[in-house]
Amino acid sequence: MIHFEGIDVVLPVSIDKNTKKWVLNVIQAHQKKAGEVFFLFCSDKALLKINQQYLHHDFYTDIITFDNSESEEVISGELYLSLDRIIDNAAKLNTDFETELHRVIIHGVLHLIGFNDKTADEQSAMRDAEQKCLSLRH
Repeated sequence: MIHFEGIDVVLPVSIDKNTKKWVLNVIQAHQKKAGEVFFLFCSDKALLKINQQYLHHDFYTDIITFDNSESEEVISGELYLSLDRIIDNAAKLNTDFETELHRVIIHGVLHLIGFNDKTADEQSAMRDAEQKCLSLRH
């Protein structure tokens, strides 16, 4: 089941049943099933606290993904997304908010599916997968 919740922010209006359907389609396209996947939207301040407490990182980020999957086939997790970072990223990347929002959403899903982004090759594969997933949005 896919869940969208706001922690200390209001959910963007574009987060709706079509977003849920798209996420499920991406998961299924990667031969996985959705378990409990929570998208938790928050501010920079809230995500910084999570980053410091759980990852011991003292910097802002757009998303933190906690993988709670209990099997290879069924993905589950908590994805914390900073709307502040997404707004800033969209401006820096000269793209619209909706596109960046959906890129960050699917970035977290791809982590749950098994993609990593530590090395240059992994980052390139992640970007390619993000673009492919974004093209499935409509």
